[in-house]
Amino acid sequence: MSLSTHVLDAALGRPAAGVAVRLEKDGQVLAEGVTDADGRIGGWTCGAGAHRIVFDTGAYFAARAVDAFYPRVSIDFTVVDPAEHHHVPLLLSPFAYSTYRGS
Repeated sequence: MSLSTHVLDAALGRPAAGVAVRLEKDGQVLAEGVTDADGRIGGWTCGAGAHRIVFDTGAYFAARAVDAFYPRVSIDFTVVDPAEHHHVPLLLSPFAYSTYRGS
């Protein structure tokens, strides 16, 4: 299956470029990357089962001299059908975040 993510800085109203992100399964790192100028990472692959995607939000905000409450955001999700594309967006601000299964 293919996996992508998109991080938006809701406080600034623009993509969050430069966020370090890693994909894990069973404690192993499957992929690592940094969001591009549009806040995106795409083209990762992983199979069925439980996964975790971890966003280094603390470093993102520290680089901008912004105090933030969450040093990282970890999102656990389960892939049932590996043939489907999965998109995990993150809406981010210094003191809150939200996510959903995108398309």
